[in-house]
Amino acid sequence: MSMNITFQNLRRIKHALPTGSVSRIATDLNVDEQTVRNYFGARKFQDGQIVDAHVQPGPDGGFVVLQDTRILEAAKQIINSQFDS
Repeated sequence: MSMNITFQNLRRIKHALPTGSVSRIATDLNVDEQTVRNYFGARKFQDGQIVDAHVQPGPDGGFVVLQDTRILEAAKQIINSQFDS
């Protein structure tokens, strides 16, 4: 299921993650940590894969079309669990 999100909102979610979350998401989804970082806007592709995300020009850094939302969903779950405790 694809989803559209602004690049700025995607970065806000990444910055809201507690320390160690990138590693946790990578382990849970069986992907490289750099792949998770690339998902949130990093551009170091030699160490991680490009995840199905396409940036379109627009406000707030443009729109990101996410073809695979598993990393985003895992990040939101971690953020929400902080408030459930």
